[in-house]
Amino acid sequence: MNFMDQYQSPFSWRYASPEMRNLWSEKNKRVIWREIWLALAEVQAEYGLVQPAQVEELRSKVKNVDLERALVIEAQIHHDLMAELKTYAEQCPLGGGILHLGATSMDIEDNADALRIRNALGYILAGLETLLLGFADRIEQTATQTVIGYTHLQPAEPTTLGYRLALYAQDLLEVYQSLSQFRMGVLGKGFKGAVGSAAAYADLLGLEHLEEFEQRMSRKLDLEFYPVTSQTYPRRQEYVLLSELAGLGAVLYKFAFDVRLLQSPQFGEWREHFGPQQVGSSAMPFKRNPITAEKINALARSLAVLPQIAWGNAANSLLERTLDDSANRRTLIPEAFLISDELLLSSSKLVRGMEFDPDTIHKNLQTYAPFAASERVLMALARAGADRQVMHERLRNHALAAWEAVQKGNPNSFLEHLSADGEIGRFLSKTSLAALMNIEGYTGLAAQRAQELADRIRTVVKTAQK
Repeated sequence: MNFMDQYQSPFSWRYASPEMRNLWSEKNKRVIWREIWLALAEVQAEYGLVQPAQVEELRSKVKNVDLERALVIEAQIHHDLMAELKTYAEQCPLGGGILHLGATSMDIEDNADALRIRNALGYILAGLETLLLGFADRIEQTATQTVIGYTHLQPAEPTTLGYRLALYAQDLLEVYQSLSQFRMGVLGKGFKGAVGSAAAYADLLGLEHLEEFEQRMSRKLDLEFYPVTSQTYPRRQEYVLLSELAGLGAVLYKFAFDVRLLQSPQFGEWREHFGPQQVGSSAMPFKRNPITAEKINALARSLAVLPQIAWGNAANSLLERTLDDSANRRTLIPEAFLISDELLLSSSKLVRGMEFDPDTIHKNLQTYAPFAASERVLMALARAGADRQVMHERLRNHALAAWEAVQKGNPNSFLEHLSADGEIGRFLSKTSLAALMNIEGYTGLAAQRAQELADRIRTVVKTAQK
């Protein structure tokens, strides 16, 4: 049967990288389970509980996942981890009988999840590095390019294109640093048994050896453990993780939404790359829809709700453990990473392929920037001895008249209105007014701070990659 004959999640084949999909695959999960069982047997062999020949046999079969056989067993016993355990044991007639000695299911599953989370964060951080460097390049290219800024979706004062891009990049850099720190602190459950007391291991090894035993397991798996757990590691860890990933989604959502806004004809300043063979609409051949930005918004919206589920898992894990998180965690954590991975891939494509329309940028600047000069004119009038409040009202009336002309499609006539005002002329010459109205360079520290951020991004990424 073709795999497309039944429902498949888009994350199985459409979204995210092959590496991220492989990491969260059923086969890889079971390989990691087996590697943890093997590690447990290796350490227990150091205490004389397992024979070297048994360990060697287990090691030889650790990659031999037989999913078909495991599913047959699971259909009978209704326990996926036990089904994999029995399958592994069948393959190892000498060593299979000592597998899982002293352990409970979550000693295996939670440590496997912690390892997968840490590895997945490695992919996310690599994707963030690529995206940040893409932003750094575009920021540097546009650091001094003056554009009209918008507040309340209304024209405001000029800024620079690079400074606007730096707003997204600064947030992404903070996310990068936060996720880097989180990754270094990911903790596993360790090996503490059914309620976290490690009683079964104490019977096997002696209470006096438990601390040393768990330290050896930690070194073997290269994973630090929580000192105190119930049957599971604290689910708060996953709530914090998904909140961080949702925060990444929020930054990319804003960026993509701004791209869509600025690509609309009313602005027309930005547009995402449109391939020569690309089709925008099945009905309207002229369409150049911002499909990558729209996909980012769609997926980020899905990512945003996942922390709520993780919150419920943490809050509702009653006493030493309930099982009402198990089913949703099968998709919750993998899909949070798969969405995040696709968001980064799509955003990097968007950033590097972004096209800026200099003619429209200049047109919008010429249309709306004169209004922003009203503040400069007002300050100059006050310095020249005019009554600030009186002049504020005169400027407001002239601006409203010029705005009405702009709305009708005419050129901005604000300077002409001011130049014809005799009361204003008493304090400022027409030459002075014209100089004040030329505010293409009225962008303050924007260019400098944009370039500084681009430099900082490159330094942080370069340091991390050493």
